Amino acid sequence: MESSYVGFETLAVRVAVPHVLHVELNRPNRANAMNAQYWHEMRRLFAAIAVDPEVRAVVISGAGKHFSAGIDMQPGQQPTGNLLSGPGKNSDVARHALKLQQLVLSMQESFTCITRCPQPVIAAIHGACMGGAVDLITACDMRFCSDCALFSVKEVAVGLCADVGTLQRLPRVVGNQSWVRDICYSARTFGAAEAKEFGLVSKVCSGGREGILAAAMEAAAVIAAHSPLAVTGTKRSLEWSQDHSVADGLAHVALWNSAALMTKDLMIGARPPDRRKGGAAAEGTTKPKRKLYSNL
Repeated sequence: MESSYVGFETLAVRVAVPHVLHVELNRPNRANAMNAQYWHEMRRLFAAIAVDPEVRAVVISGAGKHFSAGIDMQPGQQPTGNLLSGPGKNSDVARHALKLQQLVLSMQESFTCITRCPQPVIAAIHGACMGGAVDLITACDMRFCSDCALFSVKEVAVGLCADVGTLQRLPRVVGNQSWVRDICYSARTFGAAEAKEFGLVSKVCSGGREGILAAAMEAAAVIAAHSPLAVTGTKRSLEWSQDHSVADGLAHVALWNSAALMTKDLMIGARPPDRRKGGAAAEGTTKPKRKLYSNL
């Protein structure tokens, strides 16, 4: 599937460690702002990841000094193209509105595909994470940031209502409506400590981009070492349960496990890890081998 990860203009994609894919927002000269091409490439990329049995976890980061400045508002780079200039001579307001709605829905899908992706996705955030970048990270499973990271739900400051995921996902991520409304109504900038305090991120690391990327890769490698069937089932159950009652969630996981419990991964997981000797034979110098699970 490596051929599916080439030919991108706004993203750099590589296998970082076995079974972990590193997706880097790759417009550092524009603070990784999201231009028109970006939205298409995200959908194409995650469509490929979702069916790649070799990939068990994904890390998203930003090249250069910042994670992302959000949607690129520079003329010629905006994803809306000429649609914001209003209906043309051969189009009325209703037809023009329908085109705008279709565009917004396609942009929403560029982040919803992350949530729907079977593999866990970790956002490794450093520098600025503004506007549309907050929409992006709230679609991820886990969020780590550097201690110098800055966040802002910036849309109202530029005359917009955030429409590609933040207003829907952020309240679920943090579970605090008052704080969500504070940052969304004010468009104020806040730092890593506040993001951690209110649950937007689960880990804050020093060391800038390199430090947070190392932490995210380490977490992804731990996930990738587990049964991919079990991890995928866990993600599906968590996502399903967010939108359904406890009873529905229990029925859903029972249905999943009615098939998944027949996997040989259970026997592999139940075995104690093999041990290999290090340089010395003394007790405590041996390291457990990683349990080897087959790909999906």
